[in-house]
Amino acid sequence: MNHVLVTGAAGALGDAVVRKLASTTTRMPFDCYSLLDVPQGQGRLDALAKDVAGRAFACDLSSEIEVSRMMREVSGGGAPTHAVLVAGGWKGGTPLHEGGSGDYHDMFRMNVNTVYFALRALLPAMVAAKHGSIVVIGSRAVERPWTSAGSAAYAASKSAVVTLAQAVAQEVLPYGVRVNAVMPSTLDTAANRQAMPDADASRWVSLESCASVIAFLLSDDAQDISGATIPVYGRA
Repeated sequence: MNHVLVTGAAGALGDAVVRKLASTTTRMPFDCYSLLDVPQGQGRLDALAKDVAGRAFACDLSSEIEVSRMMREVSGGGAPTHAVLVAGGWKGGTPLHEGGSGDYHDMFRMNVNTVYFALRALLPAMVAAKHGSIVVIGSRAVERPWTSAGSAAYAASKSAVVTLAQAVAQEVLPYGVRVNAVMPSTLDTAANRQAMPDADASRWVSLESCASVIAFLLSDDAQDISGATIPVYGRA
């Protein structure tokens, strides 16, 4: 049984990923969808789960206790064999020397903790089964950190996520488990259009495009790819 877990599923990219994986154009068929997000997204999460005949779970994804508890519930019908760890966020706009430490703590809680605790919960079963595939969400800021001037904590947190994924990928490679990262530039979302009304959104990365790359990395078509960081920059 192919069982995929998606964190941050109620967000714009998470929703696009789930719908892409459930579409008939995806070569990897999934039998079970477990969709996770924070309680504030419960309504959107429930609606998406209904659309794909999946299961919705609301919890604090930055809490190890909450994630461990939720994983036991998720795995009641069989542990996930695949996962996309989308949960995260952005907070910035203040040069490091002018701001406090709040941005730093928020960014590492939202971006690093959510991935770290999910990996800890997911990997033991995949390693035991000697099969699995996980995709995490990095950022172009990892490779071009100067583009995140004013958002240094965000760039640092996404760098930590990608480094974590690459190190873990090597650890689990002998067991047939793959871990990869996508590195999008600005995604074409309603929130980004509202925040940057004067930007040329045609140069941004579409949600469908990013979701397609994730679906490929998750699938057996990418069986020889692990520890990769895939740039998804659009024309930005």
